[in-house]
Amino acid sequence: MPSSLPFRLARTAVFAVVCLSLGMVAHSLAGGSVPGPAMVAGFFVAAGGAYPLAGRERGPRAILALLSGLQLVLHVMFSLSHAVSPAAGAAHAAHASAGLAPDLGMFVAHGWAVGLTALWLARGEAALWGLLRRLAARLVTVLLPVPATPFVELPHAEPPVLRSAILRHAVSGRGPPAVIGIR
Repeated sequence: MPSSLPFRLARTAVFAVVCLSLGMVAHSLAGGSVPGPAMVAGFFVAAGGAYPLAGRERGPRAILALLSGLQLVLHVMFSLSHAVSPAAGAAHAAHASAGLAPDLGMFVAHGWAVGLTALWLARGEAALWGLLRRLAARLVTVLLPVPATPFVELPHAEPPVLRSAILRHAVSGRGPPAVIGIR
């Protein structure tokens, strides 16, 4: 079921903010900085990648693939923003050239961050769509008129009265024997 434009834009914005925040935090923890124009461009790159997929519910694999790809693009974009910046000195240029080829530690840290964030987003996605399905079902039951008569006529007979039955063929063999002989 395709979603409406405002709902799609809201989902796109949330994904773009989470993706951009993850990229900025990882880039800052690695010792880099993110200039303002790179932040704005990063938001629009993430939103542009998320918008085509925001029309319906997505599973963890699709979210992980999209988040991984966008993190790679943001990493390259943030690293290149240092070299393009007019205030970039020798230290920023060295960071930009070193930042394009990540070492194993950076790759593992990005992998963990992307994996955990993708799981978090997938759980939120499942919760959101489950809530919307329950809300739609509730609205259908509230908005549809209830028929005046039931579809199946139920008999209005009284239940039978339970009466005790005399057990004619029962043998009462309980209790001690009538005569106890002592030898």
